[in-house]
Amino acid sequence: MDKWEMYMEIKQLLKQGFSQTKIAEKLGISRTTVYRHLKKSPSEMAEWVDSLQYKKKKLDPYKELILSWLRMHPDMSAAQVFDWLLEKYEDLEIGESTVRTYVKGLREEYKIKKETTPRMYEAIPDPPMGEQMQVDFGYTKQKTADNKEVKLSFIAFVLSHSRHKYKEWLDRPFTTQDVIRAHENAFKWYGGKTREIVYDQDNLIVVSENGGDLILTKEFQQYKESRGLTLRVCRKADPESKGRIENVVGFIKQNFAKHRVFHNLDSWNEQGWEWLNRTGNYKIHNSTKKRPVEVFLLEKQHLKPVSRQIDIQNNYDTSITRSVHKDNTIRYQSNRYSLPLGTYNKLEVVCIKETENKVIIYTPDTGEILAKHCIPNEKVVLIKDKKHSRDRSKGVEPFLETVANKFNETEIAYQYLQKIREKNPRYIKDQLHIILRETKVSNSDVLDKALAECIKRNLFSATDFSDIVAYVKRQRQVHETTKKEMKEIKPLNQLSEWVLETDAYKRKVDSYTKLMEENRA
Repeated sequence: MDKWEMYMEIKQLLKQGFSQTKIAEKLGISRTTVYRHLKKSPSEMAEWVDSLQYKKKKLDPYKELILSWLRMHPDMSAAQVFDWLLEKYEDLEIGESTVRTYVKGLREEYKIKKETTPRMYEAIPDPPMGEQMQVDFGYTKQKTADNKEVKLSFIAFVLSHSRHKYKEWLDRPFTTQDVIRAHENAFKWYGGKTREIVYDQDNLIVVSENGGDLILTKEFQQYKESRGLTLRVCRKADPESKGRIENVVGFIKQNFAKHRVFHNLDSWNEQGWEWLNRTGNYKIHNSTKKRPVEVFLLEKQHLKPVSRQIDIQNNYDTSITRSVHKDNTIRYQSNRYSLPLGTYNKLEVVCIKETENKVIIYTPDTGEILAKHCIPNEKVVLIKDKKHSRDRSKGVEPFLETVANKFNETEIAYQYLQKIREKNPRYIKDQLHIILRETKVSNSDVLDKALAECIKRNLFSATDFSDIVAYVKRQRQVHETTKKEMKEIKPLNQLSEWVLETDAYKRKVDSYTKLMEENRA
């Protein structure tokens, strides 16, 4: 029922003698709505309903501008429209989601289809039997029997020719040792290994692609050499190059894990292996139109045998890798741990080993220990070693001594500079630079007088010192100018020069008094 029909129904029920409360109960609306509708006349109601047909939107004043952008650049995203609006109108207060909804409405109303540049694909034939295996990781969140949520990790393998699959699950993040153990189990599952293994750029395996000359983590490099593996790593942001394993990861998530209740890790892995035999490797593949288990019987004959066993526990350390962030920290178990300054510029990834109540962080290639931290009881906190902070006092003390040595009274100058440091500890280097600049353009006498004047007047600031230096210079300039003018007064001739240098004879006052008394007599 629309608003106009509701209004007419309220009017009809009122005429029939229903009270406003009964009308509200009968129509399933609030009494406030009934009161509000009855206050309006039919003409007012019609006008109000018409006004609701189009609700004024906050971005309407910018509609033509946005339309011009979309027509000129059909591939323009709503996020870019949002940015351009903020750039053009700095005072505009709008949310990105509002812009996204508005742009979507304009595209639908004015039939402006968003242009995309699709990636070009070509069919690639399957590699020969026994040629290639692809490996990747996946993560899911499962409900437990008591309705709690647990995060699970898995590693998946697939033979590129037969599409035969293998997987293992853990209820924690994988370590490099876990990855190596999973490889060994996969080789047992398949009864051999392929000539090439394709990986994503995972931190547990690869430190850097290095233009094709792969730099692997220390443990996996050892394993690669021990097993004689040939590896290839996909380029970043290029999932299509390992599409087979990407499909397998999605298949495991959607067909096996989705809606399944987690009880414990052992039963979960057992269910997973049963699923592989029942569905994962038995179901007819959509591309090959064959059952992977049947094709695998042929491919198995082309796999390279894996003969000797490797003692994983004794030869490969347990380690977890983490990316280094710009602020020279890593994130581990919901906390942040500090690294020495400059680590971000040198390393993309570091390894972690957790011991009793401690986290040890080291380089993946050489094993050099970068940091050791105690594991806190709290979560979402920063654990920082004081040695990993910039020493802000470093260089200040030598700088103080350098500036103080520019004065004749070095000790007094040093004490004065210390006073400035106490007053302005945050800007002490800036203060010292100002004073040092004055020492380069002023002689020692001016500096000493300015220093004494500042101490006398309790002026402990570089700008005050600079002002006093300027004052002393002006006073000296006036004094020197007056003295110079006096020296430049020259006599008119030699006689006048002699007269100027001659002292007049001065009589005693008594002589003049005696003469005056004689004249009176």
